[in-house]
Amino acid sequence: MTTQLDIAKIRADFPILHQTIHGKPLIYLDNAATSQKPKPVIEALTQYYQEFNANIHRGIHHLAEKATTAYEQTREAVRAFLNAPSVEQIIFTRGVTEAMNLIAQTYGRQNIQKGDEIIISTLEHHSNIVPWQILCEEKGATLKVIPINEKGELIIEEYQKLLSPRTKIVSVLHVSNALGTINPIEQIIDLAHQAGAVTVIDGAQAASHLEIDVQALNCDFYAFSGHKVYAPTGIGALYGKKHLLESMPPYHGGGEMIKEVTFEKTTYNELPYKFEAGTPNIADTIALKSALDYVRTIGKNTIAQHEDNLLAYATQTLQSIKGLRIVGQAEKKISVVSFILDGIHHQDVGILLDNEGIAVRTGHHCTQPLMKHLGLLGTIRASFAMYNTTQEIERLAEGIEKAIRMLR
Repeated sequence: MTTQLDIAKIRADFPILHQTIHGKPLIYLDNAATSQKPKPVIEALTQYYQEFNANIHRGIHHLAEKATTAYEQTREAVRAFLNAPSVEQIIFTRGVTEAMNLIAQTYGRQNIQKGDEIIISTLEHHSNIVPWQILCEEKGATLKVIPINEKGELIIEEYQKLLSPRTKIVSVLHVSNALGTINPIEQIIDLAHQAGAVTVIDGAQAASHLEIDVQALNCDFYAFSGHKVYAPTGIGALYGKKHLLESMPPYHGGGEMIKEVTFEKTTYNELPYKFEAGTPNIADTIALKSALDYVRTIGKNTIAQHEDNLLAYATQTLQSIKGLRIVGQAEKKISVVSFILDGIHHQDVGILLDNEGIAVRTGHHCTQPLMKHLGLLGTIRASFAMYNTTQEIERLAEGIEKAIRMLR
């Protein structure tokens, strides 16, 4: 049985929501871009800088030891969040973009040869396209793309046809940021492994909505960004299977990622520090634990049920607006509604909604190849989080109706 959210209590935890924009109460519906931050996350940042700001791992004084303990407690929180086997398999990154580049430039450079193939999908964010393009250009490999159907779902039969003995990496997102589609990654991973390929999963949009168990998925790599799950920007994590991480060369060189340095030779540190050169993003990493604790306390399933209800209500409400077309109607979706209005540019709608205090995202959502496939310049995207309400969806619908009247 799913517990019902106390929305008023949750909203009280998010200070930014209690303001007016252009004289109207803020309605924040751009959560797929970045989520807002609850008080415990903000307080964690403040506490670090006010009470124990120090560099980590290398110091023996009290502040350094306190900062190191808090920093490493976040690594354990991420391990539990992903159900990874060990903390040494959790690499801190700036987010999914850096994680994808790390994999491409270490595992990819080491293992991809001329004639090899890498598979991605039509739904991918640029962060899961460009690093592989760079690698393919460098190595003479081929990038192949899984097509989608009219609902915005991957066509698994076509994916199976793309797999071959030359397939070395399959890298797909867990959930589409542009359409909200939840991909069948268990099946995708299993088929890739049958072909002998390594799997990479972009979990940016899944982290706040879906339960993630990397051991049950049996993925080789999984990455997520903290700022999508109520944590600060500039911090994320990459999970990798231990034998793969151990075999990969370092991504950055410098302090912390070394055991011993001479002018003749450097020996590298153990996992996970081999991939964490230099002074890290300490404060935001510590605050990531506060965000994950906040989500865990409320309950991922409880949050998901609330967001699913918002998705159903928004879909029904917006579909009733004449001239509005929802783009992406997969059977399994998270709380994202992407839509267009007949004869009206998406950016104009975004500006007019902002005048009503409503924050949505407009444009290609860093998925230009997907938009080209759909024959669109972009869409208007409303994405919902645990603190959103049905009343806000009604305000969104009213704002769209007003925009239609003004622009036609």
